[in-house]
Amino acid sequence: MNKELRVAAYAICVRDEQVLLARWVARDGAKRWTLPGGGMDHGEDPLDTVVREVDEETGYRCEPVRLLGLDSINRVYPRKLGMFADFHGLRIVYEGRITGGELRAETNGSTDLAAWHPLHAVDALNRVELVDVGIGLWRERPPLGRVDHPVR
Repeated sequence: MNKELRVAAYAICVRDEQVLLARWVARDGAKRWTLPGGGMDHGEDPLDTVVREVDEETGYRCEPVRLLGLDSINRVYPRKLGMFADFHGLRIVYEGRITGGELRAETNGSTDLAAWHPLHAVDALNRVELVDVGIGLWRERPPLGRVDHPVR
C-alpha cells in the first residue's frame, strides 16, 4: 500500500451569519460543499496557500486573521491497477476575512461553484466533514486547535 501525505490550508470566512463555501466535485462527479482551500505547493507557506486557494475557488481576496487549528485525517483510497493508498491529510484551518474581489466560480479546478450559506442552514447541505470541523474551530476556538470529528 502506497503512503500519501497531503498538507492543505483552508479558510473559514463568516460574515453576517453566513459562511463562504466552495462546491467540490469528486472524481465520480459527486458534489459536496467544502471550505475554500487546498493543497500546498512544494515550498509554499500555508498563509500564501490559503490566500491563493480562496482566490482561485471563490474570486475573493482573503486575509487570514487567525490560525484556528489543525485537522488530521487518515483514509484508504483505491488507486489505479487495483492498488490502494494509505492517505494522510493534514488540514490547516484559518479564520479568514474577505477584503475584496467578486464572487465567482472556479474554472478548470476541483470546485465548480462558490456561495455564501446561512450558518443555520449548513446542516441541510451535502458537505464534507471539513465544513463541520471548520465551523467547530471557529465557534469553539479550542486552546489546542482541535475539535473532534462530528459523526454524521
